[in-house]
Amino acid sequence: MQLFFKILFFLSGFIIIWAMVGYPLSLKMIGKIYKSRRLKKDYSHQPTVTVMVVAHNEEKVILEKLKNILELNYPKNKLEFLVASDNSTDRTNEIVRNFIKNKHDYNIRLYEAKARKGKTNAQNEAQKDVKTEYLVMTDANSIMDKDSVKELMAAFTSEDIAYVTGRLSFINEESTDVSNAEASYWDSDLASREVEGRVQTITAGNGALYACRTKDYYEFNPIQSHDTAMPQLYALEGKRAIANHDAIAYEKAGEVIDDEFGRKVRMNRIILKHILPDARILNIFKYKWFSYFYFGHRTCRYLLWISHLIVLIANALLILESIFYIITFVGQLLFYLLALMKIITKSNNKYLTLVYYYCVTILAQWVGVYNILTGKAKPFWEKAESTR
Repeated sequence: MQLFFKILFFLSGFIIIWAMVGYPLSLKMIGKIYKSRRLKKDYSHQPTVTVMVVAHNEEKVILEKLKNILELNYPKNKLEFLVASDNSTDRTNEIVRNFIKNKHDYNIRLYEAKARKGKTNAQNEAQKDVKTEYLVMTDANSIMDKDSVKELMAAFTSEDIAYVTGRLSFINEESTDVSNAEASYWDSDLASREVEGRVQTITAGNGALYACRTKDYYEFNPIQSHDTAMPQLYALEGKRAIANHDAIAYEKAGEVIDDEFGRKVRMNRIILKHILPDARILNIFKYKWFSYFYFGHRTCRYLLWISHLIVLIANALLILESIFYIITFVGQLLFYLLALMKIITKSNNKYLTLVYYYCVTILAQWVGVYNILTGKAKPFWEKAESTR
Protein backbone atom coordinates (compact mmCIF):
# COMPACT_ATOMS: atom_id res chain seq x y z
CA MET A 1 0.00 0.00 0.00
CA GLN A 2 2.87 2.36 0.78
CA LEU A 3 4.25 1.75 -2.71
CA PHE A 4 0.87 2.75 -4.15
CA PHE A 5 0.88 5.99 -2.16
CA LYS A 6 4.42 6.73 -3.32
CA ILE A 7 3.40 6.23 -6.95
CA LEU A 8 0.46 8.61 -6.46
CA PHE A 9 2.68 11.15 -4.70
CA PHE A 10 5.40 11.25 -7.33
CA LEU A 11 3.03 11.05 -10.29
CA SER A 12 0.87 13.92 -9.01
CA GLY A 13 3.96 15.89 -8.04
CA PHE A 14 5.39 15.41 -11.52
CA ILE A 15 2.18 16.72 -13.13
CA ILE A 16 2.26 19.86 -10.99
CA ILE A 17 5.95 20.57 -11.49
CA TRP A 18 5.87 19.77 -15.19
CA ALA A 19 2.85 21.99 -15.83
CA MET A 20 4.23 25.02 -14.01
CA VAL A 21 8.01 24.69 -14.41
CA GLY A 22 9.16 21.78 -16.54
CA TYR A 23 7.11 22.41 -19.65
CA PRO A 24 7.88 26.17 -19.92
CA LEU A 25 11.60 25.43 -19.46
CA SER A 26 11.47 22.68 -22.09
CA LEU A 27 9.89 25.12 -24.53
CA LYS A 28 12.79 27.51 -24.06
CA MET A 29 15.17 24.76 -25.09
CA ILE A 30 12.97 23.71 -28.00
CA GLY A 31 12.77 27.33 -29.10
CA LYS A 32 16.57 27.50 -29.23
CA ILE A 33 16.72 24.32 -31.31
CA TYR A 34 14.24 25.82 -33.76
CA LYS A 35 15.57 29.35 -33.52
CA SER A 36 15.96 29.55 -37.31
CA ARG A 37 12.21 29.26 -37.71
CA ARG A 38 10.50 32.61 -37.85
CA LEU A 39 6.92 33.67 -38.38
CA LYS A 40 6.50 34.35 -42.09
CA LYS A 41 4.33 37.25 -43.19
CA ASP A 42 2.95 38.36 -46.52
CA TYR A 43 1.47 41.85 -46.29
CA SER A 44 0.28 41.62 -49.89
CA HIS A 45 -2.22 39.02 -48.72
CA GLN A 46 -5.31 41.17 -48.26
CA PRO A 47 -8.41 39.01 -48.80
CA THR A 48 -11.97 40.00 -47.99
CA VAL A 49 -12.59 39.95 -44.24
CA THR A 50 -15.56 40.12 -41.91
CA VAL A 51 -14.82 41.41 -38.42
CA MET A 52 -17.32 39.82 -36.05
CA VAL A 53 -17.91 41.48 -32.68
CA VAL A 54 -19.68 39.24 -30.18
CA ALA A 55 -21.71 41.01 -27.50
CA HIS A 56 -24.19 40.39 -24.73
CA ASN A 57 -25.48 43.44 -22.86
CA GLU A 58 -22.45 45.56 -23.72
CA GLU A 59 -24.08 49.01 -23.74
CA LYS A 60 -21.13 50.39 -21.74
CA VAL A 61 -18.50 49.57 -24.35
CA ILE A 62 -20.17 48.75 -27.68
CA LEU A 63 -20.07 52.29 -29.09
CA GLU A 64 -16.34 52.60 -28.41
CA LYS A 65 -15.83 49.20 -30.02
CA LEU A 66 -17.74 50.21 -33.15
CA LYS A 67 -15.68 53.37 -33.50
CA ASN A 68 -12.54 51.31 -32.98
CA ILE A 69 -13.18 48.79 -35.76
CA LEU A 70 -13.92 51.54 -38.29
CA GLU A 71 -10.39 52.83 -37.75
CA LEU A 72 -8.72 49.58 -38.81
CA ASN A 73 -5.93 49.97 -41.32
CA TYR A 74 -7.25 47.65 -44.02
CA PRO A 75 -8.73 48.24 -47.49
CA LYS A 76 -12.25 49.51 -46.91
CA ASN A 77 -13.68 47.69 -49.92
CA LYS A 78 -12.48 44.37 -48.49
CA LEU A 79 -13.79 44.82 -44.98
CA GLU A 80 -17.21 44.07 -43.51
CA PHE A 81 -18.45 44.29 -39.94
CA LEU A 82 -20.90 42.04 -38.15
CA VAL A 83 -22.11 42.46 -34.58
CA ALA A 84 -23.41 39.17 -33.18
CA SER A 85 -25.65 40.03 -30.27
CA ASP A 86 -26.30 37.12 -27.92
CA ASN A 87 -29.89 38.05 -27.05
CA SER A 88 -28.89 41.38 -25.50
CA THR A 89 -31.62 42.86 -23.30
CA ASP A 90 -30.06 46.26 -22.59
CA ARG A 91 -29.42 49.08 -25.11
CA THR A 92 -26.70 47.22 -27.03
CA ASN A 93 -28.81 46.48 -30.10
CA GLU A 94 -30.30 49.97 -30.14
CA ILE A 95 -26.84 51.56 -30.02
CA VAL A 96 -25.63 49.37 -32.88
CA ARG A 97 -28.68 50.14 -35.05
CA ASN A 98 -28.28 53.89 -34.53
CA PHE A 99 -24.59 53.64 -35.33
CA ILE A 100 -25.32 51.77 -38.56
CA LYS A 101 -27.82 54.43 -39.66
CA ASN A 102 -25.12 57.10 -39.47
CA LYS A 103 -22.43 55.05 -41.24
CA HIS A 104 -23.80 54.38 -44.71
CA ASP A 105 -20.30 54.24 -46.18
CA TYR A 106 -19.47 51.08 -44.22
CA ASN A 107 -20.81 47.56 -44.47
CA ILE A 108 -22.03 47.01 -40.91
CA ARG A 109 -24.67 44.49 -39.93
CA LEU A 110 -26.31 43.42 -36.70
CA TYR A 111 -27.26 39.81 -36.07
CA GLU A 112 -29.60 39.27 -33.15
CA ALA A 113 -29.69 35.80 -31.61
CA LYS A 114 -33.24 35.22 -30.42
CA ALA A 115 -32.27 33.08 -27.44
CA ARG A 116 -29.30 33.47 -25.14
CA LYS A 117 -27.14 30.40 -25.65
CA GLY A 118 -23.67 31.87 -25.22
CA LYS A 119 -20.88 33.34 -27.28
CA THR A 120 -20.14 30.26 -29.38
CA ASN A 121 -23.76 29.82 -30.36
CA ALA A 122 -24.02 33.49 -31.39
CA GLN A 123 -20.93 33.00 -33.54
CA ASN A 124 -22.36 29.82 -35.05
CA GLU A 125 -25.57 31.57 -36.03
CA ALA A 126 -24.01 34.81 -37.25
CA GLN A 127 -21.26 33.23 -39.37
CA LYS A 128 -23.85 31.67 -41.66
CA ASP A 129 -24.35 35.17 -43.10
CA VAL A 130 -20.62 35.70 -43.73
CA LYS A 131 -19.65 35.83 -47.42
CA THR A 132 -16.05 37.01 -47.13
CA GLU A 133 -13.01 34.76 -47.43
CA TYR A 134 -11.86 35.26 -43.86
CA LEU A 135 -13.45 35.81 -40.49
CA VAL A 136 -11.85 37.83 -37.68
CA MET A 137 -13.50 37.48 -34.29
CA THR A 138 -13.16 39.82 -31.35
CA ASP A 139 -14.88 40.68 -28.07
CA ALA A 140 -16.89 43.82 -27.43
CA ASN A 141 -14.60 44.99 -24.62
CA SER A 142 -11.36 44.50 -26.62
CA ILE A 143 -9.87 47.44 -28.49
CA MET A 144 -8.11 46.35 -31.67
CA ASP A 145 -4.84 47.88 -32.80
CA LYS A 146 -5.36 49.60 -36.15
CA ASP A 147 -3.02 47.12 -37.89
CA SER A 148 -4.42 44.00 -36.20
CA VAL A 149 -6.43 42.71 -39.16
CA LYS A 150 -3.57 43.39 -41.57
CA GLU A 151 -1.24 41.46 -39.26
CA LEU A 152 -3.62 38.52 -38.91
CA MET A 153 -4.07 38.22 -42.67
CA ALA A 154 -0.34 38.54 -43.32
CA ALA A 155 0.25 35.40 -41.24
CA PHE A 156 -1.89 33.20 -43.50
CA THR A 157 1.06 32.39 -45.75
CA SER A 158 0.12 28.80 -46.60
CA GLU A 159 -2.96 26.63 -46.95
CA ASP A 160 -2.09 24.54 -43.90
CA ILE A 161 -2.42 27.57 -41.62
CA ALA A 162 -6.08 27.52 -40.61
CA TYR A 163 -6.09 29.78 -37.54
CA VAL A 164 -4.13 32.80 -36.37
CA THR A 165 -4.49 34.31 -32.91
CA GLY A 166 -3.30 37.74 -31.89
CA ARG A 167 -1.82 39.02 -28.65
CA LEU A 168 -3.97 40.25 -25.80
CA SER A 169 -2.31 43.16 -24.00
CA PHE A 170 -3.66 44.37 -20.65
CA ILE A 171 -3.91 48.13 -20.26
CA ASN A 172 -4.36 48.02 -16.48
CA GLU A 173 -1.55 45.68 -15.51
CA GLU A 174 -0.46 47.84 -12.58
CA SER A 175 -3.94 48.81 -11.38
CA THR A 176 -4.29 46.13 -8.71
CA ASP A 177 -2.40 43.10 -7.47
CA VAL A 178 -5.02 40.90 -9.16
CA SER A 179 -4.59 42.47 -12.60
CA ASN A 180 -0.82 42.33 -12.15
CA ALA A 181 -0.91 38.61 -11.34
CA GLU A 182 -3.11 37.90 -14.35
CA ALA A 183 -0.77 39.88 -16.61
CA SER A 184 2.24 37.93 -15.29
CA TYR A 185 0.49 34.64 -15.97
CA TRP A 186 -0.54 35.79 -19.43
CA ASP A 187 2.98 36.91 -20.37
CA SER A 188 4.27 33.43 -19.56
CA ASP A 189 1.52 31.83 -21.61
CA LEU A 190 2.25 34.08 -24.60
CA ALA A 191 5.89 33.01 -24.54
CA SER A 192 4.80 29.37 -24.71
CA ARG A 193 2.43 30.01 -27.60
CA GLU A 194 5.09 31.82 -29.57
CA VAL A 195 7.34 28.76 -29.53
CA GLU A 196 4.49 26.28 -30.12
CA GLY A 197 3.26 28.16 -33.18
CA ARG A 198 6.74 28.64 -34.57
CA VAL A 199 7.58 24.94 -34.23
CA GLN A 200 4.21 23.49 -35.30
CA THR A 201 0.90 24.58 -33.78
CA ILE A 202 -0.49 26.26 -30.66
CA THR A 203 -2.83 24.43 -28.28
CA ALA A 204 -5.13 27.39 -27.59
CA GLY A 205 -5.78 30.94 -28.71
CA ASN A 206 -7.60 33.80 -27.04
CA GLY A 207 -11.08 35.15 -27.58
CA ALA A 208 -10.07 38.80 -27.82
CA LEU A 209 -8.65 38.50 -31.34
CA TYR A 210 -8.29 35.60 -33.77
CA ALA A 211 -9.01 34.68 -37.38
CA CYS A 212 -9.81 31.70 -39.58
CA ARG A 213 -10.86 31.05 -43.15
CA THR A 214 -14.62 31.18 -43.48
CA LYS A 215 -14.62 27.83 -45.26
CA ASP A 216 -12.77 26.28 -42.29
CA TYR A 217 -15.25 27.50 -39.69
CA TYR A 218 -16.74 24.64 -37.70
CA GLU A 219 -20.03 24.86 -35.82
CA PHE A 220 -18.97 23.87 -32.34
CA ASN A 221 -21.20 22.83 -29.48
CA PRO A 222 -22.15 26.06 -27.62
CA ILE A 223 -20.62 24.74 -24.38
CA GLN A 224 -17.22 24.86 -26.10
CA SER A 225 -15.17 27.97 -26.73
CA HIS A 226 -13.17 28.76 -29.86
CA ASP A 227 -10.11 29.53 -27.73
CA THR A 228 -9.48 25.84 -27.09
CA ALA A 229 -11.70 24.06 -29.62
CA MET A 230 -10.44 25.64 -32.85
CA PRO A 231 -6.67 25.05 -32.51
CA GLN A 232 -7.30 21.47 -31.41
CA LEU A 233 -9.68 20.75 -34.30
CA TYR A 234 -7.29 22.11 -36.90
CA ALA A 235 -4.30 20.28 -35.40
CA LEU A 236 -6.14 16.97 -35.61
CA GLU A 237 -6.97 17.76 -39.24
CA GLY A 238 -3.28 18.16 -39.97
CA LYS A 239 -3.48 21.95 -40.16
CA ARG A 240 -1.75 24.62 -38.13
CA ALA A 241 -2.94 27.18 -35.60
CA ILE A 242 -0.33 29.88 -35.00
CA ALA A 243 0.18 33.10 -33.09
CA ASN A 244 1.09 36.47 -34.56
CA HIS A 245 1.81 38.66 -31.56
CA ASP A 246 2.07 41.75 -33.73
CA ALA A 247 -1.71 41.56 -34.08
CA ILE A 248 -2.77 43.21 -30.82
CA ALA A 249 -5.98 43.69 -28.90
CA TYR A 250 -6.08 45.77 -25.73
CA GLU A 251 -8.26 44.86 -22.79
CA LYS A 252 -8.63 45.30 -19.06
CA ALA A 253 -7.66 42.41 -16.80
CA GLY A 254 -9.97 41.66 -13.89
CA GLU A 255 -9.15 44.08 -11.08
CA VAL A 256 -10.99 42.27 -8.29
CA ILE A 257 -10.57 38.64 -7.36
CA ASP A 258 -14.31 37.91 -7.64
CA ASP A 259 -14.26 38.83 -11.33
CA GLU A 260 -11.09 36.87 -12.03
CA PHE A 261 -12.32 33.85 -10.07
CA GLY A 262 -15.63 33.88 -11.92
CA ARG A 263 -13.84 34.11 -15.27
CA LYS A 264 -11.64 31.12 -14.42
CA VAL A 265 -14.63 29.07 -13.28
CA ARG A 266 -16.29 29.74 -16.64
CA MET A 267 -13.10 28.81 -18.49
CA ASN A 268 -13.24 25.43 -16.73
CA ARG A 269 -16.83 24.67 -17.65
CA ILE A 270 -15.72 21.57 -19.62
CA ILE A 271 -12.37 20.96 -17.91
CA LEU A 272 -12.92 17.19 -17.67
CA LYS A 273 -13.29 16.93 -21.44
CA HIS A 274 -10.23 19.11 -22.00
CA ILE A 275 -7.89 16.72 -20.12
CA LEU A 276 -7.89 14.43 -23.14
CA PRO A 277 -10.53 15.67 -25.61
CA ASP A 278 -9.53 13.23 -28.33
CA ALA A 279 -7.51 10.01 -28.01
CA ARG A 280 -5.82 10.76 -31.33
CA ILE A 281 -3.70 13.36 -29.56
CA LEU A 282 -1.74 10.47 -28.03
CA ASN A 283 -0.44 9.45 -31.46
CA ILE A 284 2.85 11.29 -31.26
CA PHE A 285 4.06 9.65 -34.48
CA LYS A 286 1.27 11.35 -36.43
CA TYR A 287 0.77 14.61 -34.54
CA LYS A 288 4.39 15.01 -33.44
CA TRP A 289 4.99 18.18 -31.43
CA PHE A 290 1.26 18.81 -30.97
CA SER A 291 1.01 15.68 -28.77
CA TYR A 292 3.86 16.97 -26.63
CA PHE A 293 2.51 20.52 -26.51
CA TYR A 294 -0.98 19.43 -25.56
CA PHE A 295 0.21 17.16 -22.75
CA GLY A 296 2.41 19.84 -21.21
CA HIS A 297 0.36 22.97 -21.84
CA ARG A 298 -3.15 21.56 -21.46
CA THR A 299 -3.47 18.07 -19.97
CA CYS A 300 -1.13 18.71 -17.04
CA ARG A 301 -2.72 22.08 -16.30
CA TYR A 302 -6.22 20.62 -16.45
CA LEU A 303 -5.13 17.98 -13.91
CA LEU A 304 -3.79 20.45 -11.35
CA TRP A 305 -7.00 20.44 -9.28
CA ILE A 306 -6.87 16.70 -8.57
CA SER A 307 -3.07 16.49 -8.53
CA HIS A 308 -2.78 18.97 -5.65
CA LEU A 309 -5.32 17.03 -3.60
CA ILE A 310 -3.71 13.65 -4.28
CA VAL A 311 -0.17 14.83 -3.57
CA LEU A 312 -1.30 16.33 -0.24
CA ILE A 313 -3.21 13.23 0.88
CA ALA A 314 -0.52 10.81 -0.28
CA ASN A 315 2.12 12.94 1.42
CA ALA A 316 0.18 12.87 4.70
CA LEU A 317 -0.02 9.06 4.53
CA LEU A 318 3.71 8.81 3.87
CA ILE A 319 4.87 11.37 6.42
CA LEU A 320 6.38 8.77 8.76
CA GLU A 321 8.40 7.18 5.96
CA SER A 322 11.31 9.63 5.97
CA ILE A 323 12.42 13.21 6.56
CA PHE A 324 11.82 13.86 2.84
CA TYR A 325 8.05 13.40 3.21
CA ILE A 326 8.00 15.54 6.36
CA ILE A 327 9.70 18.38 4.49
CA THR A 328 7.41 18.12 1.45
CA PHE A 329 4.28 17.99 3.63
CA VAL A 330 5.33 21.01 5.66
CA GLY A 331 6.22 22.78 2.42
CA GLN A 332 2.74 22.21 1.04
CA LEU A 333 1.10 23.49 4.20
CA LEU A 334 3.29 26.59 4.17
CA PHE A 335 2.37 27.22 0.55
CA TYR A 336 -1.35 27.25 1.35
CA LEU A 337 -0.74 29.28 4.50
CA LEU A 338 0.92 31.97 2.35
CA ALA A 339 -2.29 32.23 0.32
CA LEU A 340 -4.28 32.47 3.56
CA MET A 341 -1.90 35.16 4.83
CA LYS A 342 -2.61 37.20 1.70
CA ILE A 343 -6.33 37.04 2.46
CA ILE A 344 -5.93 37.96 6.13
CA THR A 345 -3.31 40.69 5.80
CA LYS A 346 -4.44 42.01 2.37
CA SER A 347 -0.77 42.46 1.63
CA ASN A 348 0.34 43.72 -1.79
CA ASN A 349 3.51 41.65 -1.66
CA LYS A 350 4.15 40.35 -5.18
CA TYR A 351 5.07 36.82 -4.15
CA LEU A 352 2.16 36.42 -1.75
CA THR A 353 -0.15 37.62 -4.51
CA LEU A 354 1.22 35.10 -7.01
CA VAL A 355 0.75 32.24 -4.54
CA TYR A 356 -2.76 33.44 -3.73
CA TYR A 357 -3.62 33.85 -7.42
CA TYR A 358 -2.38 30.34 -8.15
CA CYS A 359 -4.51 28.87 -5.35
CA VAL A 360 -7.54 30.77 -6.63
CA THR A 361 -6.88 29.24 -10.06
CA ILE A 362 -6.85 25.73 -8.58
CA LEU A 363 -10.02 26.42 -6.60
CA ALA A 364 -11.70 27.66 -9.79
CA GLN A 365 -10.88 24.33 -11.42
CA TRP A 366 -12.56 22.51 -8.55
CA VAL A 367 -15.67 24.67 -8.90
CA GLY A 368 -15.64 24.00 -12.63
CA VAL A 369 -15.57 20.25 -11.98
CA TYR A 370 -18.37 20.60 -9.42
CA ASN A 371 -20.51 22.49 -11.93
CA ILE A 372 -19.96 19.78 -14.52
CA LEU A 373 -20.89 16.96 -12.15
CA THR A 374 -23.98 18.78 -10.89
CA GLY A 375 -25.15 19.89 -14.33
CA LYS A 376 -24.58 23.58 -13.58
CA ALA A 377 -22.01 24.20 -16.32
CA LYS A 378 -23.51 26.61 -18.86
CA PRO A 379 -22.33 28.02 -22.21
CA PHE A 380 -22.92 31.62 -21.15
CA TRP A 381 -21.94 33.87 -18.27
CA GLU A 382 -22.18 37.31 -16.80
CA LYS A 383 -19.36 39.59 -17.86
CA ALA A 384 -16.76 40.86 -15.40
CA GLU A 385 -17.61 44.52 -14.78
CA SER A 386 -14.06 45.44 -13.77
CA THR A 387 -12.92 44.56 -17.31
CA ARG A 388 -15.28 47.15 -18.83
